[in-house]
Amino acid sequence: MAGEVLDFYEELADCYHLIFEDWESAIARQAKILDRLLALHGAGNPLKILDCACGIGTQAIGLAGMGHKVVGSDLSEAAVRRAQWEARQRGLTISFCVSDMTSLNEIAESGFDAVIAVDNALPHLSAGQLVQAAAAIRRKLKPNGLFMASIRDYDAIIVERPTIQKPAFFGTPENRRIVHQVWDWTENTEKGAGYLLHLYITVESERGWKAHHFVSEYRCLMRDELSAVLIDAGFVDVHWMMPPESGFYQPIVLARLSA
Repeated sequence: MAGEVLDFYEELADCYHLIFEDWESAIARQAKILDRLLALHGAGNPLKILDCACGIGTQAIGLAGMGHKVVGSDLSEAAVRRAQWEARQRGLTISFCVSDMTSLNEIAESGFDAVIAVDNALPHLSAGQLVQAAAAIRRKLKPNGLFMASIRDYDAIIVERPTIQKPAFFGTPENRRIVHQVWDWTENTEKGAGYLLHLYITVESERGWKAHHFVSEYRCLMRDELSAVLIDAGFVDVHWMMPPESGFYQPIVLARLSA
């Protein structure tokens, strides 16, 4: 991935939990939904799961807490260190490593029941990198293994082209924060439509308010493009679930590796 994407997550690792109103509740809520979706699609329980975009561990920690055997990997070393610390604090045994999802070369294990890439990680990839990632994920799955990912609803976003995500105000007096995003839209021949995301987390402390600014690039990854890439990589039964159906806050794609 581009260095700018790595820099974004390296810098964000210590503050990532502040994006959520209550990170602990989000961990539990997301794990419950993802666990149900995996079971609904016949992945069994407990599972051997690879979270190939684990970040600071939001999904990996929750799924491990539900009894699954989880391996987590991420491009960002800072995010992986944070995830390792968070898992230890909760008494969870999770294997974490630094690895780019376009190769996953650093992960010695294979034969996973499921591979997940949740929370809009795939739109960081160019079209060519997405093909590489699908092939790498395929190599890590067992026959009939399941891939699950979530992305923003770019099919709608590309039409609306929002320029701001309205501020959210979290916390209690003397421990408050404001989280908002500004989107600068871009067009280029390689990636098509996309945007430069400016994430602002403004935190209150005894010394007053301090603003943190993080920048990253995303492209508008359409559902049809991702479906086609998965099919070309050897996946079958590609199925999209929208938030009203899944209960998750982003569209989710599920695809099974052909036997």
